[in-house]
Amino acid sequence: MSERSGSITSKLPAAAALLLLIFFWWLLCASGAVPSYMLPSPVDVARAFVNDFSNLMYHAGTTLQEAAYGLVIGVVLAFAIATVMDRFLILDRAFSPLLVISQTIPTIAIAPLLVLWMGFGMAPKITLVVITTFFPIAVGLLEGYRSVDPDAVDLLRAMGANRRQIFRHVKFPASLPYFFSGLKISASYAIVGAVIAEWLGGFEGLGVYMTRVKKAYAFDRMFAVIILIVVISLLLMGLVDLIRRAAMPYANIKN
Repeated sequence: MSERSGSITSKLPAAAALLLLIFFWWLLCASGAVPSYMLPSPVDVARAFVNDFSNLMYHAGTTLQEAAYGLVIGVVLAFAIATVMDRFLILDRAFSPLLVISQTIPTIAIAPLLVLWMGFGMAPKITLVVITTFFPIAVGLLEGYRSVDPDAVDLLRAMGANRRQIFRHVKFPASLPYFFSGLKISASYAIVGAVIAEWLGGFEGLGVYMTRVKKAYAFDRMFAVIILIVVISLLLMGLVDLIRRAAMPYANIKN
């Protein structure tokens, strides 16, 4: 009970700050300081969310599907790249600059090219999510592999362990905290990457929905979809945290 009450108490400041922000938002709109066509009130946004709920959920399903496919592929690609770079020093020196360069190119600049090359289907959206998400995971895994105590590796070698056994029993467990830190960041990036790709072409998804309501000057629905994207991103980050707790129960034990 004490741990549960402590967890609830730790979340109270964030909840209070959020409520205070919403209150000032409503106050700003109610006072008429900002025209409603520029900033809809929280009441209007909530009403738009309820009235268009089924349509929002339909488009959110498409965006989630693109984000999930891209994130899974990004995890597999990051794991393969990080493991190979850790195993072969020459590949580490060759690929490290390329990984950094891949993240310096603005996402908004890559998206039109992907749509041009792959069409308006799901492929360019998934590809952009992969490009957006694999880097934090790959960097996290590399840091985890290199954080291993050399004495532990030497001990296993002295006991006759091969490279695969050392990786399985020492390097991979040591990389899990770093992996989940990178995955938590990438989970939020996945939704944003999918939405950006949808802005530039497509038939379904929250990005397509945002483009349509923007052209119709329905800014209450625009804010509703923005809030939905934020909520989905937070839920994905929470899901990653739950998976981390299940995969690393020993990390939850407090001294």
